[in-house]
Amino acid sequence: MLTLRRGSAPAPEAEGLLGPDSVETFPRRIRCGDSWCETLAVFGYPREITAGWLAPLLSYPGPIDVALHVEPLPNDLAADRLKRQRARFESTLQADAAHSRISNPEIQAAASDARQMMSDLATGEGRLFRVGLYITVRGCSERELDIEVGRVRSLCSSLLMDSRPTTFRAVQGWLTTLPLGLDGVRQRRTFDTAALANCFPFTSCEIDSSGGVLYGKNATTGTALFVDRFCLENYNQVVLAHSGKGKSYFAKLQILRSLCEGVEVLVVDPENEYERLARAVGGSIISLGANGDRLNPLELANRGQPDALLRQSLFVHGLIDLLAGGLSSTERAQLDRAILSTYEAAGVTADPSTHAGAAPLLKDVAARLRSDGVLDLAVRLEPFTSGSHRGLFDGPTTTDPTGHLVVFSLRDIPQELKGAATMIALDTIWGRVCRGELKKRIVVVDEAWLMLQSEAGARFLERLARSSRKYWCGLTTITQDVRDALSSDIGRTVLTNASMQILLGQHPQSLKALAEAFDLSKGETSYLGACPAGRGLLCLGSERATLEVIASAQEHALVTSNPAELAAAEEAGG
Repeated sequence: MLTLRRGSAPAPEAEGLLGPDSVETFPRRIRCGDSWCETLAVFGYPREITAGWLAPLLSYPGPIDVALHVEPLPNDLAADRLKRQRARFESTLQADAAHSRISNPEIQAAASDARQMMSDLATGEGRLFRVGLYITVRGCSERELDIEVGRVRSLCSSLLMDSRPTTFRAVQGWLTTLPLGLDGVRQRRTFDTAALANCFPFTSCEIDSSGGVLYGKNATTGTALFVDRFCLENYNQVVLAHSGKGKSYFAKLQILRSLCEGVEVLVVDPENEYERLARAVGGSIISLGANGDRLNPLELANRGQPDALLRQSLFVHGLIDLLAGGLSSTERAQLDRAILSTYEAAGVTADPSTHAGAAPLLKDVAARLRSDGVLDLAVRLEPFTSGSHRGLFDGPTTTDPTGHLVVFSLRDIPQELKGAATMIALDTIWGRVCRGELKKRIVVVDEAWLMLQSEAGARFLERLARSSRKYWCGLTTITQDVRDALSSDIGRTVLTNASMQILLGQHPQSLKALAEAFDLSKGETSYLGACPAGRGLLCLGSERATLEVIASAQEHALVTSNPAELAAAEEAGG
């Protein structure tokens, strides 16, 4: 027996410790304390039902209790009843044929259903159940109750259900919808396994995905939304939201729940929002620019592979393009020669046996550019080789990321260097993904607009998005600067080619670009413009559902970044 309670009117059994102070009985309703209750029993059902068909009733905003009583029938009893039922239907059809009468279409459909049920029962593909559906409507007065009962009966009629009051059995009807497991009305209907499965209250007709982790609940129907991203066409995900609408909160919840499924997670964190979560679950934190943590961008990410030198040279080329503020075609060719010459001078070639040696540094590339006469580019690199920003580049790699959750914190990196630092962190992450054990992984890039605002960074992120699937890895791209991200072809490709998009509350100025990029209807666009924090749309290709992010108290304590809550928690703990 399953009972769902909707609405805000007080439940009569909750008015006292053991029950209401009094119960007054009438032919069709009862009065429990200050509340009035009337129970409806469902007598008639539609012939065919689909997943989520009860959602309008379960999401009804008024004060109602919905109870579903299920009693399995023994197979021998079910087979005997089906045999007799089918015999009655078949004999009726034969009698009509013998007297040249037109057969009743309802009898023909019932005979066909009986044959199918007998086949499923014989092969073990299904069973039969006796099911009772009851609805108790509550109100604070008789007039309010009459209005609510009329609305509920109209809703049932729209679902092709025939509902009637439990006249002269008002008390039995009320008890039937309490969470006691008692069915005092016993108005039952026979359901097969498929029909009963479609009555399950958490079946969603909007998103069809088996397994996975909880993303939240459908804000319209109240059904739970579970998604396994590793069963989709690609494993990439995009989270778009205006500042303060809950994008990082949602991302941290998904990280926490994915860790419970054995998924390894690596995060690029520009604002140090994931540190508390990482410490709580025993993850690793690498604070670039602090504590001597440094990643050499010329370190071969795929060392030991025949194409390792080529791949790293392309990465260094893109990084310098970003640092120098863009390169001309001549400078690109000169830089390409300088990078290869620098590796060769350090003893690193395309031969995998040379990859174990020490990698050169960015200042070695700048020195090669000077010796080749490319002075303008070498001067533009001086802040990163010998100037104020050299701390990120002036030495070999000092840290090796390990653990089930690794967070690359960029809080101590100057704002103008965060795009470059994100590229370096992602290159290191990608080396781990390519060289490590083949397992489910998720790479999270928060504030991805830092990379998408430059062509070099956007192209690098696009390559990762296209290559991640072959390594059983999914890329999660999070950004609040939607218009800038969608203004370039590369940024649009990164955001729109993910199999899953999470669109939370948006700034009004971003709605038009978002609607065009994701083909949103006017209703969906308006909904995103009015969404409070933690609500939005979950999009899986052509399937869409309204999403409300939900978390337990323990999860909320780990993922919240609300300063007031953090200060209160610190004060309580200290």
